[in-house]
Amino acid sequence: MKTLGFSPKDMQQIREMGLDEQKVAEQIGLFQKGTPYLDLVRPCGVKDGIKIISPKQHNQLIQVFEKETGKLRLTKFVPASGAATRMFNTLIRAGRANSPLLENKAENKELQIFFANIARFAFYRDLVAAMASDGLDADASIRRGEYQECLLYLLTDKGLGYAGLPKGLIKFHAYSEGSRTAFEEHLIEAAGYAATAARLCDLHFTVSENHRNSFSSLFKSVKNGYESLLKVHLNVEFSIQEPRTNTLAVDMDNRPFRRDDGSILFRPGGHGALIDNLNRIDTDLIFIKNIDNVAHDRFKPVTYDWKKALAGYLITIQGRIFQLLEQLSQKPEPGAAITSATELIQNEFCRPLPRGFDGANKAQKLEYLREALNRPIRVCGMVKNVGAPGGGPFWVRDKNGRLSIQIVETAQVDPTSEQQTKILKSGTHFNPVDIVCGVRDRHGKKFDLTRYVDHEAVFIANKHESGRELKALEHPGLWNGAMAHWNTVFVEVPLITFNPVKRVIDLLNEAHLPS
Repeated sequence: MKTLGFSPKDMQQIREMGLDEQKVAEQIGLFQKGTPYLDLVRPCGVKDGIKIISPKQHNQLIQVFEKETGKLRLTKFVPASGAATRMFNTLIRAGRANSPLLENKAENKELQIFFANIARFAFYRDLVAAMASDGLDADASIRRGEYQECLLYLLTDKGLGYAGLPKGLIKFHAYSEGSRTAFEEHLIEAAGYAATAARLCDLHFTVSENHRNSFSSLFKSVKNGYESLLKVHLNVEFSIQEPRTNTLAVDMDNRPFRRDDGSILFRPGGHGALIDNLNRIDTDLIFIKNIDNVAHDRFKPVTYDWKKALAGYLITIQGRIFQLLEQLSQKPEPGAAITSATELIQNEFCRPLPRGFDGANKAQKLEYLREALNRPIRVCGMVKNVGAPGGGPFWVRDKNGRLSIQIVETAQVDPTSEQQTKILKSGTHFNPVDIVCGVRDRHGKKFDLTRYVDHEAVFIANKHESGRELKALEHPGLWNGAMAHWNTVFVEVPLITFNPVKRVIDLLNEAHLPS
């Protein structure tokens, strides 16, 4: 470590972060290697990595899930740490003191759409009340085109403070009885598919330390009302992204980036760090969904059905795996089980058998099959690509030449490679983060999810701090490298189940409005 130039004070800071010398050295090594781009082979397509569920099969899978819920503990996991800054980015720019209205046509159009429809937003009444408390008339200000005053009360602590809140605490939807935040919508949605036969509904939200108390207070204030409405017992846990998952930032020469006071800069390690949070949940099945992907009540039933169908698919495959592993443990092992196991790995998990498998002896085949089957499972819904930013499903070749299906982000693809970017752009489907996870083995023992991470699948991005350029390191994404070695199934789901809110005007889409 002496060659890295760390002082005793540096080492104390590293230890206070929950890190050690080896971890920091490993992170610097990743920067030195550079961005480890993936090798895309082709996009996943229908019947080429993505399964299609027929209406008949859809109903059967729902029945499978509903039959098994009495035996399973279910948890809904929602990464809710992200601030709403990006959601309000255009409004923040327009609302800066003494700044002219936006000159960029696209941003100006977004601003005009926002104010032309402002009364339709679920938070409008709160904005009106906040301004009225200071003797201001929101409607009159908007009619006069005095937008910056309204933006001040919407975005800053002078009013609602929405620019500094996480999305989970933003009011998304309006109802006759009042408005609901995205957090509240996840409570209601979970009751539609993640409640046990005993009507126990477990949810786990990852939140920032700064907003943990706000989430907790909101839950306490609405808990009794929603439990009475939904006829469930809501059990909500909150966790934070642990400081020990923060990563070292470096300058453009791969030396530790130092603040003006000389201390080392550590940054949050991205949502891939949440594999530790996921790993601590003691449950059987985990539903994963992003905080901003919720819909108004009138669109929820179709989401419930597809969540149940995905879970029924997982339960069905998991049952086949457990049965095969039992058969493969018998003496002598039945040859039919070996054949069935190879077919399952190839057909369901889209994982070609390793070279030399056919010529291997029986013991070698059994060793491979047992290890290949005995892993956590994820069934991931995929929607048709309509141009939304984010990742998608692709066939990927690893450094040993092995193929697998993976969820790939743009940052994982070499932007200088014409061939790779062409494959990326030709993707037909998009990852909506609609995932069901099976995390126990056939003996009921929970898998250690950290064993199935591709630790080299990190993200390296250029950022700025105090006007200086730096390089930031993010852990393998939660549904990217962090789950790279899971048994994976992609299933096409309808676009109506995917209703994200990336910009505030997305709340004007049909799925977010009462009618």
